[in-house]
Amino acid sequence: MTPFSLDSSMTSMGGVFYPTGHVFAMVPSDDVAHAASEALHALGYGGAVRHATPESILTDIVPTLGLEESELQSAGLEGEIVQRIGALAHQGHHGLLVALGHDDAHEVAEVLNAYGATAAFHYRELVIDELVTDQDDDDYPEEEDGDD
Repeated sequence: MTPFSLDSSMTSMGGVFYPTGHVFAMVPSDDVAHAASEALHALGYGGAVRHATPESILTDIVPTLGLEESELQSAGLEGEIVQRIGALAHQGHHGLLVALGHDDAHEVAEVLNAYGATAAFHYRELVIDELVTDQDDDDYPEEEDGDD
């Protein structure tokens, strides 16, 4: 597992985090990140796993939105995902970026789910698939509309 480092191949044309051909997952701790990485290594993903600390997520990934906090509602799906990743990083969650050489996101998802991933996204050419669907919606508070 190597440290995460953002480069231009991991962003969309608009500059938002969008690592096509990868899975980006959030896990609860550094220990879980290392354990999940070892399991992925055993499946042949050894050099393809990068570890993003909460700090690197907040300083490298979240700023790819390039928006003021009040404008985040219009950021699109990839922006919404970056917001979710940022919220989890604020809670101390770590990220794993997995390059899919043979494009088997479901195999990677099984490992990540087994290790308690709190979010995982498969970034395909024009589609983002969510691989962890049994999240607690309370982790991502909805903005109140004031109509109560």
